[in-house]
Amino acid sequence: MRSTIVTALVVTGLAASSPSSASPQPGVASIGSASFTAVEVPPQAPCAIGGPSAGSAERVSKPGITFGGGTSSCTETKVTATGKDFELSALVRAGGPRVKLASFTVTCERASTQTSANWTFGGMSGIANPPNPVPVGYVSPLRKSDGTVLANAVFNIQDVPGDGSVGLTMLRIDFLPESGLTGAVKLGATSCSPTP
Repeated sequence: MRSTIVTALVVTGLAASSPSSASPQPGVASIGSASFTAVEVPPQAPCAIGGPSAGSAERVSKPGITFGGGTSSCTETKVTATGKDFELSALVRAGGPRVKLASFTVTCERASTQTSANWTFGGMSGIANPPNPVPVGYVSPLRKSDGTVLANAVFNIQDVPGDGSVGLTMLRIDFLPESGLTGAVKLGATSCSPTP
């Protein structure tokens, strides 16, 4: 199944003078990370407005997962991360799907009174296509052939604390006990706050 989905979010408001520790960071992005049952992949191609201003990652393959590499860029007004050739095969052993994304991008743009975040992906298989537009926190169960849910693919995860900042994760795959795995995989993460 090949698809392309685009979604966007605009947040307006006054920047808080002292944002809470849970608030999104002023400007960060990465193509993703994984932490599940004996597999650790740190954030790939991370960047931040405070440095490093750009990141790149080569292909990383661990048991059950491959990040195909990508790049990121963080400037004072825009943070972006673009990944490619992601594959999650960890569910196959339990009778579940092989999840693939050929490409994906997350972006967060900053202005003095607002931020906007968006994401796109293409060439997805192993997960049912989400509706377009994708609702916040949309869940697509990953099942084995008998209908048992092994994991949940959660799209469009947003953190909007009300100070004009936004945090966005394009996709998080949460493993359920039926898979024999614990933990999660994140794809396409970014956050930004209004410019000072």
